[in-house]
Amino acid sequence: MPFTALWADRTWSKLPLRHVEQIRPHLEHAVRVLGVQHAWGRNAAPVSGADGGQPRPWTLPVSYHEIRGLVTAVRTACLILTAAASGMRTSELLELRVGSRLSPRMVTGGGQRFRLASKVIKGRQFGGENDEWVVVAEVDQAIALAKRLHGGDIGEPVFGAMVFHTSYPRLRNWINGPAGHQLGLTPIPAGPLNLRMLRRTLAQELAQRPGGLLAAKIHLKHVSTATTEGYANRPGGSQALFHAQVQELEEEHHLHLPIDAFRQFQAGQLPAGPGARDLIATFTHVDGALQEGASLEPSVLDTDRRVENLLRTHAGTLHVGPANYCWFRDPTKALCLRLAGTTEATRPLIGLCDSARCPQATHHACHRPIWAEQAATFQAFLGNPRVPTGEKTRLRREHDRVQRVLDSIDQATSTAMSTPACPSVPSGEPDICRS
Repeated sequence: MPFTALWADRTWSKLPLRHVEQIRPHLEHAVRVLGVQHAWGRNAAPVSGADGGQPRPWTLPVSYHEIRGLVTAVRTACLILTAAASGMRTSELLELRVGSRLSPRMVTGGGQRFRLASKVIKGRQFGGENDEWVVVAEVDQAIALAKRLHGGDIGEPVFGAMVFHTSYPRLRNWINGPAGHQLGLTPIPAGPLNLRMLRRTLAQELAQRPGGLLAAKIHLKHVSTATTEGYANRPGGSQALFHAQVQELEEEHHLHLPIDAFRQFQAGQLPAGPGARDLIATFTHVDGALQEGASLEPSVLDTDRRVENLLRTHAGTLHVGPANYCWFRDPTKALCLRLAGTTEATRPLIGLCDSARCPQATHHACHRPIWAEQAATFQAFLGNPRVPTGEKTRLRREHDRVQRVLDSIDQATSTAMSTPACPSVPSGEPDICRS
C-alpha cells in the first residue's frame, strides 16, 4: 500500500530533529518499498471513459490543494454546459442562486420540463427583473452539481464568484493534462472563449442544423423545444429574445442556401428530386434576369447581393430537412400535409417528409452522404441472415427507393444544363409528382 504523503508531511514537521534522524532510515525504506501517493482519491470508483474504453478510476490521487482545483474545474464545466445548452446571458448566469432549480413540471405523456429561476439585467430596471428559463435535463443536472460543490445557503450565487476568463484556462489545462487523459477526454484546442460566444454558437446551431442533430452530446431538438417552450410561457422574457435571435439567424441561413444552390446550378450541378423541375425553372428565370440586367446596365455587377434580392422571396419558402430542401410554396401540394389531412397548415411537417415523392422537395449534392449512409444501413440488414424474409422484402423496397434517390443526385450533379424528369415511381405507389 503506498505511503500517505499528506500524513508523512504533517508528521515529519512535528517531530524533534533527533527523532527524525532516528527514524529516517525506516521511512526511506518504507518509501522505496511502498512508494508515495496522495491521500485523496486513492480508491476512486471506476467510471466509463469518454473515449469508450474500459472503466477506470474517475480521478487520479490528488493532494488537498489539487482538490480545490478539481472543484473549480468541475464548476467551470457546469457553467459552460449551462451557457452552451440554454442560451442564457452572462448576467443571467451570474444571477443563478442556490435554490434556482424549480420543481420539474410534469407534461402529457409522462415527460418533465425543467426550469431555472434567474434575473434579467440587460435593458431592465436597476436590480433586474425575475425571469424563468425552460432548460433540458442536462442543464438541470449541471446546476444541481454546481450547487453541491458550492455548498452555500439559499440565495447565494451559484457561479457569482467565478471569473470565467481565469477559470476557463484552468479547466482547459485540466482536461488537456493527465487527469483528462485518464478519463479519455478530447483535448480542448487553444483559442479564446467567452460566455457570449457560447450563446451565439447555440443560436447558430439551432438555426442551421435541421432535425436536431447531435452537438456536444446534447440533442439540439430537445434544446430547441425547451427554448421554444420558455418563449411561449413568458413571451416578454429573456428566452423570447433568444428565440427571436435564433429565428433571425435561421432566416439569414435560409437565404444563403438558395444562393449556394443557384451557384451550383450555374456551374452545371442541377438539383434532383420531384421538385427539381420547378426549382430549375426559378433558377433559369433568375439567371436570365441577371444577364438582362448586365446587358442593360453594364455597371451592375453579378454580386451575391443582387442574387439575394432575386431569390429572397423564394428563400422565404425554404424549410430545411435532414436530407432534403422543402420549398413550401403551396400547402395543397405538400405530401406531408396531405398524409396528415392538414393542408391548411402554414408550415410543413418535416417529421412526415417523404422527399422521394413530395413535389416540393429537392435533393442536392450536400444531401448525398446522408442517403448513402441510409443505403449502407439497409444493405447491412439485407445481408443479415437473422432478418425475417418478410422484413427483408420491406427493407429491399426501402433500399431501392434510397438507391433511386442516390442515382438521381449523381445524375443531376454530373449532367449538363438539362431539366431532369421526375424520378420513376414504383408500381403500386401514387405519382405525387404529377398529381
